[in-house]
Amino acid sequence: MLALVHTSPVHVPVFEALRDEAHPGLELRHHVDTGLLEWARREGPEAVTDAVAAVLRQAVAEGAHAVLCTCSTVGGVAEAAAARVGVPVLRVDRPMAAAAVAAGPRVLVLAALESPLAPTVALIEEEARRADRPVEVRPRRVDGAWRRFEAGDTVGYLRRVTEVADSVTGADAIVLARASMAPPRQSTRARVPVLASPAPGLAAGAAAAGAAAVALRLGHLGPQVHAGE
Repeated sequence: MLALVHTSPVHVPVFEALRDEAHPGLELRHHVDTGLLEWARREGPEAVTDAVAAVLRQAVAEGAHAVLCTCSTVGGVAEAAAARVGVPVLRVDRPMAAAAVAAGPRVLVLAALESPLAPTVALIEEEARRADRPVEVRPRRVDGAWRRFEAGDTVGYLRRVTEVADSVTGADAIVLARASMAPPRQSTRARVPVLASPAPGLAAGAAAAGAAAVALRLGHLGPQVHAGE
């Protein structure tokens, strides 16, 4: 089972649909805590370290073989807490960051609000160092988008993200810093790759959960086989 930690309920149907499309049979369990994002925005991501660890421990207690954090703002905190909970903990945007580095050295990061920009830029730079490739990352907030999101105007929110993505020049890749921004990836007229985190992030989470489940089964079978020899 793969647990997903969200900071907005809008992510639940997105990942359910992706599971049905690409990973049928994968059991998902969703943990939604909207307060984590607001807390992290006010005081910084490190302020929610203990709260995130508590959510992760709950997920593990409920049987998760791996946990995927779908919030870019607190994803790094979740990833760092893996050693405290004993199962793989992944941030949804790491595969996207690796793809951005592979696309070219000029990466533009779009976000609807300020808080995911710095963590996403830092993650892309980390992946660039890991790949030993040069990268110049430019962050840009999509003005007016978050106001629409908070008002429940999802169509207007996504339209605004698409408009900005369509206007981008001088980039080799465009990174959408929040999982909720993914739909414009399919409709934008941008001439460079527009990268979103949900699909590659879920694929990584599914692989981690599967590998952990196999390791657990082998760990249980090992002593039994030995005892029967």
